[in-house]
Amino acid sequence: MSSQYDAIIIGAGHNGLVAAAYFARAGRKVLVLEKRELVGGCAVTEELWPGFKVSTASYVNSLFRPEIIRDLELKRHGFSMIPRSPSSFTPLPDGRCLLMGPDKAMTHREVSKFSKKDADNLPKYEAMLERIAAFLEPMLMQTPPNPWSNAPGNLLRLARTAWDFRKLGADGPAALEILTGAANPILDRWFESEELKTTLSTDAIIGAMATPSMPGTAYVLFHHVMGECDGVRGVWGYVRGGMGALSEAIASAARERGAEIRVNAPVSRILVKDGRASGVALADGSEFRAGKIVSCLDASATFLRLIAGNELPAAFVESVKHLDYSSASCKINLALSEVPNFTCLPGVGVGPQHHGTIHISPNRAYIETAFDCAKYGYISKNPVIEATIPSSLDDSVAPKGRHVMSMFTQYFPYKLAPDAGTLEENKRRYAERCIDIMTEYAPNFRKSVLSYQVLSPADLESTFGLTGGNIMQGAMSISSLGFMRPLPGYADYRTPIKGLYLCGAATHPGGGVMGACGANAAREILKDF
Repeated sequence: MSSQYDAIIIGAGHNGLVAAAYFARAGRKVLVLEKRELVGGCAVTEELWPGFKVSTASYVNSLFRPEIIRDLELKRHGFSMIPRSPSSFTPLPDGRCLLMGPDKAMTHREVSKFSKKDADNLPKYEAMLERIAAFLEPMLMQTPPNPWSNAPGNLLRLARTAWDFRKLGADGPAALEILTGAANPILDRWFESEELKTTLSTDAIIGAMATPSMPGTAYVLFHHVMGECDGVRGVWGYVRGGMGALSEAIASAARERGAEIRVNAPVSRILVKDGRASGVALADGSEFRAGKIVSCLDASATFLRLIAGNELPAAFVESVKHLDYSSASCKINLALSEVPNFTCLPGVGVGPQHHGTIHISPNRAYIETAFDCAKYGYISKNPVIEATIPSSLDDSVAPKGRHVMSMFTQYFPYKLAPDAGTLEENKRRYAERCIDIMTEYAPNFRKSVLSYQVLSPADLESTFGLTGGNIMQGAMSISSLGFMRPLPGYADYRTPIKGLYLCGAATHPGGGVMGACGANAAREILKDF
C-alpha cells in the first residue's frame, strides 16, 4: 500500500501534533503516525485504575506557549488550565513547613519564618529572573542563528541577539551565569536560609543527571520560572482532565483543519532515495510517501534506529552517538484513598498544602547524597521527591473522595550496577522507600496507597521512546542549547538528509511541554515547501 502526503510526522507527541496543526492550517496534506494507542507522547492521560486518570509522564504545565494556544484556538477545543495557589509546599523533619506561591503576602510571611532577609530578597530575586526572562523568552519561538553561517539574514539575527543582550545592562552577567553556571552559587548569593534554598534548588535538577552544585543546573532552575498560567507569569498549573487533555485539544485542532492522525502505527524505517527522504515504512510493511518527513523523536532514535548508517555522513553519526542522554528520573503514579495528613500542617481533608508541588528534601546535602548512589549505578537510599495531587483541584481525574498523586523522583540510574539486582527488584524497593519517606511526613500515607505504577528511566525509554529515559530528549546544558541543539550546524530543524526534519524536544528550545519546538519546525519546513 502506498499513499502520498505533503508531510509525514513520526510520533504524535505534543510537538508533533503542534507541527501537524500548523501544516494543516497552511493547507498542507499531513499524516501523523503514532506507535502507541493514544496521542500525546509524554503528555498523556491514562486510566491506570478504574476511575483514576493519571498524567502518566509529564504532570504540570506552564511553559506551553500562549501564541500557540491563540493560533490553534485550543481553548475552543477543550484546553483549560487550573492555577495552583499555593504552588509549593515543603514539609520539614523538625515539624515546620514552608508554603509559597503567587500570593506575595502569604509567601513573604512564610519565608519570614526562616529569614526576614530572605523574605525581602525573594521578590528582588524574582524580578531579576523576570528581566532575564524578558530577554530569553522571545528566543523560544525563534530559530537559533548559526554563528558559522555568513548568510546576511543569519548575521542580522546574530547582531540583533547581541544588541538585545546589551540592553540587559547590569543583569547581563547574571544572565550568563544562569545559562552556564550551577544553581547553588546563585541561591547562596541571594538567600541565607537552607529551607528556602533547598525548596528552590529541587527545580534545578528535574530531568537532569546532576545536583544543584553542578554547572548547567542554573538554566534548568530558570527553565522552571518561565511561562505562565492563564496570563499570570511564573505560575504552574494543572491541565483540567490531565496532560492528555492538552494533547487531545491540539489533535482536535489539527484534525479540524484536515490533518490525519493514525495510532498503533509504529514507524520502522525512514525511506531515503538519492539522499532525500521520500517516505516511511511501518512495522507491518505499509509505506507512505511525502516530500517532507518530520521526526518528533530524539536524534538518537531518528538517526541511529530509523535510518541506515550509510545514508548519513560518518562524522554526523559519530556526533549523534555521543549526545548526552544521561538521566536518573523515576516517575511514580499512585492511587490514594485519601490525601496525606502532614504532621506539620494537619488536616484530613484537602487543604492548601495539597494544591501545589510537595517538596521532600530537607536540605541540599540530602540531594548530593542521593545523587552519590546513582553515580555508581545504585538507586538512591533516600530519593528526592516532588509530588503533586492534581485531584485536589480537579475532580475529574479521580473517583469522589479518592485522589491521584504523581511523584517525580531522583535518582534512579538508567544503567544499574552489575550487583544492584534486577530492574523490577529495584523498582519495587525504590517505590516502597519513597512511600516510607512520605509516610515519615504524613503518617497516614502508606495505608492510603491503593495502587502504584513505577516508571524507571528504562521504562520511560521503552514506553515513550525517550533514549536513556531522558525526559528532555537530551541534556539541557549550555553545550546542548540554542545553536548547539541537537548538534552545531543543525539547529534550524533541518538534517543532513534533504526533506528530513526534527520537531521534538531534541531541538531548540528543548524539553518541557512548550510546543515551541513543533511550531518553530513547522515555520521552517513551510518555508521549504
